[in-house]
Amino acid sequence: MPAPGQQDGPIAGINITPLVDVLLVLLVIFMITARLVAPPAVPLELPRAARTTEVQQVFSLLVPRTGRVLVDGVEVADDATLLRHARRAARGAHDLRAVINADGAVPHQRVIALLDLLRRAGIERVAFGARPLGAGGAP
Repeated sequence: MPAPGQQDGPIAGINITPLVDVLLVLLVIFMITARLVAPPAVPLELPRAARTTEVQQVFSLLVPRTGRVLVDGVEVADDATLLRHARRAARGAHDLRAVINADGAVPHQRVIALLDLLRRAGIERVAFGARPLGAGGAP
């Protein structure tokens, strides 16, 4: 007769608790050593050039749901003020690109009006800000 707690037949299940304990300890060890082992910084001196390209200038427009326009983070009062800002920016940089970041709820007509306004100011290169499809929200 078997003692209480002992079975007479084969083991029905495998106890994986020790395996999980060992794997967690290994994970902690690898996480700690990965922080300590950093690739050495390579000292680098870039060559000099007689002619270099300028950094591209960006004229950023933010249009929240309200329809108000923010130029480089500062709200503008009306379209005439926006046109003045755009013309000033276009005079300052020959390779200026405008980026319109409009909320999805902003009417299409408002975005087209901004596009026309930028073209009147002399800014021909216009891009639209967008989020990747996997970044949350509906497409």
